[in-house]
Amino acid sequence: MTPDEILLEPARVLNQAQREFYFENGYICVEGLIGKDLLGQLRNVTSEFIEKSRGSEESNDVFDIAPGHSRELPRLRRIKEPDAQHETYWSFSNGVIADVAADLVGPNVFFHHSKLNFKWHEGGDTVQWHQDIQFYPHTNYSPLAIGCYLEDTGPDDGPVGIIPGSHDGPLYELYDEEGKWTGGLRDEDVVGLDTSRAVYLSAPAGSITIHNSRTVHGSPPSKRADGRPLLINAYASADAFAYTPSPAASKNYRAIVRGKSVKWAHHDPRPCPIPPDWSGGYTSIFAAQAGDKSEAVTG
Repeated sequence: MTPDEILLEPARVLNQAQREFYFENGYICVEGLIGKDLLGQLRNVTSEFIEKSRGSEESNDVFDIAPGHSRELPRLRRIKEPDAQHETYWSFSNGVIADVAADLVGPNVFFHHSKLNFKWHEGGDTVQWHQDIQFYPHTNYSPLAIGCYLEDTGPDDGPVGIIPGSHDGPLYELYDEEGKWTGGLRDEDVVGLDTSRAVYLSAPAGSITIHNSRTVHGSPPSKRADGRPLLINAYASADAFAYTPSPAASKNYRAIVRGKSVKWAHHDPRPCPIPPDWSGGYTSIFAAQAGDKSEAVTG
C-alpha cells in the first residue's frame, strides 16, 4: 500500500497528525504509551534473562555478549529474538504496538523480528549511522521498527538519533571500501549528511520510538551505569516480501499479527543494495560495527 492509501484507513492508536508526521519525517516518538503494569512485566522478564546470562561466557543463540561480560558483572549487547524466548515478549509484540504498526503500514501486518538492545557506560556501545532495509531488502519500503524504552532514557543514556526526512533520500552502502560488511555508513557518506539536524528521542519509560527502514538513524554512547534496555519489534505490510535471506531467525518471522496474508506483492521501484548472504547466521549490528570476526563478511 502507498502512504496515501494507508492514511485512508481508520486509525487504531495514532491520530492522523501523528501518522502524517511519520510519513513526512520517517519517524515518530509517542511518549507513555505502555502502561506501568506491562512495563513492569517486561522489566522483570528482562532481569531474569540478565541473570541467566551470568552462565554464558560467549555469544550464543540467546545472548550477544558484550566485552567485559562476566558472571560477577553481566554485560549484554543484546537478547536475540526475545519474541521466541519468552511469552511475555511475544504477547507484547502482538499487543498495542501491532496496532501502531497497522496505523503506519496498513491493515495487513506481518511480524519481522525483535531484539532487546542494551547500552552500558563502559563505552563501545555507539551505534553508527545506518539504515535498516539494507539488512533485509523487501519488495517495498513499509518495514519499520518500533522501540520501547523500558527505562527513562535521557540525553546521556544513548537515545535513538534520527535524521528527519532521510527516508526520502538515498540508500547507502553498508560495506567498507574493501567490501566488508560493517552495518554502518561510510565516513564520506556521513559527511554528506546534515547531522546537525539529528533529533535524539529522549523519553520516559514506556515511550515508543518508530522509524522507517529507510531512515538514517543511530545512537550515541551511554553514561548509564546499569544499562539502557530498548526492546525493538519490527513489522511490515503483508504485501512486502523479502528477496534475500533474512537475518531474523525467529520462529515467529512473517506471522500475521493484524489483518490477513495477501497473495500479491507491492513493488516499490526504488532499488536497494544487497546485503551479505545471511543464510549462515547473523549476530548483531553491534558485532558488525565493532568489527567482530564473526561478522567480517563480504558481499
